[in-house]
Parts: sequence; C-alpha cells; structure tokens
Amino acid sequence: MVSELEQAAPVRRIGLVEDHESVAIGLAAMLGPEPDLDLVATADSVSGLLAATDALDLVVLDLRLPDGSTPEDNVNALRERGIEVLVFTGADNAFLVRSAAKAGVLGVVRKSESVATVVAAVRRAASGEQVVTTDWAAAIDGDPQLSDVGLSPRQEEVLMLYASGEKASRVARLTGLSEQTVNDYLGRIRQKYADAGRPAPTKTDLYKRAVEDGWLPVPERQQRT
Repeated sequence: MVSELEQAAPVRRIGLVEDHESVAIGLAAMLGPEPDLDLVATADSVSGLLAATDALDLVVLDLRLPDGSTPEDNVNALRERGIEVLVFTGADNAFLVRSAAKAGVLGVVRKSESVATVVAAVRRAASGEQVVTTDWAAAIDGDPQLSDVGLSPRQEEVLMLYASGEKASRVARLTGLSEQTVNDYLGRIRQKYADAGRPAPTKTDLYKRAVEDGWLPVPERQQRT
C-alpha cells in the first residue's frame, strides 16, 4: 500500500550516462522500487542522452566514457540545459573526480556504496540538494595532506605545459613569453614548491607535483593486449 508521503512526493526524472551495461541494469534495479525516482533514459554519452531527452531533473554521470569527453565538458553541457548532475564512479582517478566536482556537480558517489546510500544520494540530488561525501569534499578542496603553493594563473599555465613534456622554448612560443621569462617562472615555481616542503628540483618532480595538485591528469594504466 502506498503511503500518503509517497503519493505526495513529486516524481523526479532521472537520466544515466554510463557505458557499462551491468552498471545501468544495477542502477535501474536500485531505483525501480522507488515511486518518486523514474529512470527514464540511459545512454553511453551525454550527447546521446540529450538527443533522447532533456526533460530531466538529474543525470547520474560516469566519468570515463568511450567518446573521450571530459567530465567538465559533460557537466557543463548538462547544466546549460538546466539539469543537475550526480557523479557515479569508482573514484579511482582523483583528477577526473576533481574536474567534475569543480564544474558544479551536486555530489560524488562511489559505485561500491550500498543500495540504500546510492538511492538516498540520487533522491537528494534530484531534489537539488548537495550530496556531501568525503570524495566530493576532497575533490573540491584538493588533497588536504598537500600544502597549497599558491601559483598564479600564469605560473599554472607554464607548469602544465612544461611538466607535460614541452621544452622551455616551446612553452615560450605557446604562451607568447620569452624563453628567459619561462625559465624565470619555472625557477619561481620550484621555489614555491620548496618553500611548501614539496621540493621539485627536476622536470620529473614538477610533473609529479602537477599531478598531485590536479593541473595534469593521473596517467592511465595501459592495458595489456
């Protein structure tokens, strides 16, 4: 028998962007018994979902998708249509989680959570409420164990280019700076990391610091063929 509370609750329309069929079937099974949560569309890309419908209260979004899209672009595309987003992920890549969180999602929920936790998170997010979890908070704030070095936007740009493998001369051409200015920036960046107790004397060290701070993505493991 349906309670008066369930009868009064508005039905929230949910979309899912996920490329693994088993996960889609699992979420459908979780939400099926919930009269106020209606999983109306599933696709393996945001563009595919929006082509089917944008009459949604919430999209549950996986971070790794076969079309090569970025979490930030996907979140922005959905929010431009007025659709809120809840990330549903294994949370094994801090860079992807952080980029999605900073784009304005309502929360981050691990796929390993219990059914009750996932359903509660979807319900809260579908109502426009933030779903505060440790993963979401850590993604917003960065790693609390790492001291912020306070790089300027220009220093961040130089670090990202140089640490990703570009030579100083190439960084200079890409940024419109002189090579000497790029080297000066790199010296200041190294000093800031040293002052924060996170020395980065080599280019490899700078790469590690850039990954730690979210300026560069965590390298993907290559699958054996």
